[in-house]
Amino acid sequence: MKKTFSILLLFIGIVVQAQGMFGKNPIINLENFDKKRVHYGFYLGLNSYDFKFSYKYAGEDVKAKSSTGFNVGLIANLKIVEHLDLRFEPGISFGQRTLIFPYIVDEFDKTREVKSTYINLPLLLKFSARRTGNIRPYLIGGYSYSINLASNYNATDDNSNGKFRMKQATGNLEAGLGIDIYFEYFKFSPSVRGVFGIDNEIISDSNPYSPWTGNITKMQTRGVFINLAFH
Repeated sequence: MKKTFSILLLFIGIVVQAQGMFGKNPIINLENFDKKRVHYGFYLGLNSYDFKFSYKYAGEDVKAKSSTGFNVGLIANLKIVEHLDLRFEPGISFGQRTLIFPYIVDEFDKTREVKSTYINLPLLLKFSARRTGNIRPYLIGGYSYSINLASNYNATDDNSNGKFRMKQATGNLEAGLGIDIYFEYFKFSPSVRGVFGIDNEIISDSNPYSPWTGNITKMQTRGVFINLAFH
């Protein structure tokens, strides 16, 4: 993800310089775009999901190894006032986390693959700065509701049979920043966003002394999204 973020910043820098967007008298693209009451778009991006754990007793922590996943979705933007927009961004994200239980000796039981396919329904507020030439930075944040289609929430087997289970739905807080770059025919908006789950997602094993879930009181999603939006 660090490499991806660096490449993204480099790409933005090259684009900005190539378009002469910080010059004294840049050509103003899409001058009336932000005057629209409603506009639509779509986004593509990458994600990195993690977990935050809380425990009953002190001991060795469960490790979560993240993998880079993929996001795609739509954007519906409603202008409220000059610098404030309400945004709905329904989408789907694919990710995977590997949970490592360091206190378990057996190699098979030591790890569990947690694959996630989230339907995300974020309702966000976007606070935009004043436009300078063809550049307009912004902050974005709000609440999202996520449905995990790969949660195994209704499975009768648990970790004793190799199946890690999670609750199907969770609420999240989202916060991030981005920049609107105005081209001749479209607006390009790269952004970075943090996702903070507020609900407990773990489904405990039938055995209350399970080495996988017995000591865990709470498990909440954490994630970083890098999205490239086109309007």
